[in-house]
Amino acid sequence: MSRRPARERRPPPPLTPEKLEEAALAYVARFATSAAKVEQYLARKLRERGWDGARPAEPKAIVERFVELGYIDDEAWARARGSSLLRRGYGARRVDQALGAAGIDEALRDAVRADESDLRRAAIALAQRRRLGPWGAELPDRAARERQIAAMLRAGHGFDAARAVIDAATVAEAEAWASEAEENP
Repeated sequence: MSRRPARERRPPPPLTPEKLEEAALAYVARFATSAAKVEQYLARKLRERGWDGARPAEPKAIVERFVELGYIDDEAWARARGSSLLRRGYGARRVDQALGAAGIDEALRDAVRADESDLRRAAIALAQRRRLGPWGAELPDRAARERQIAAMLRAGHGFDAARAVIDAATVAEAEAWASEAEENP
């Protein structure tokens, strides 16, 4: 039995200014993203395919134009991403790291930072999802308690919040702790 030789794939042609802008527009249309991520995407495409333009490629100029046109909105994206991470149970430190990795600058991260009430609700969400503290089958022994607190810390919560959730005797006590921040802003 003879095998046919595999067809060799031709490398895609180098990007032109029009194709680079089309790639950026397709990326922005498909994904909600930050300006820095679009710029990284375009730089990667240029490395992969090369450039076939009279002038040097300017991915930053394309991104700036898309920001002016409203195709990219870092603040809206940061708010949506931050609230998504909070709903999943991540704390302030992890949210800040994720936004920083996406190229959101410090001033904007400060502007969209969650308040104490939201952070406490995130801690409760993580404990529920992971069955920590009072949501577990039984009260944890010392070693299990330390592991649960460590899990909360890795998720970006502060030590005081982790201890308050894990040490709560009942679900109602943990919920009352979370509600305190809503009552005392």
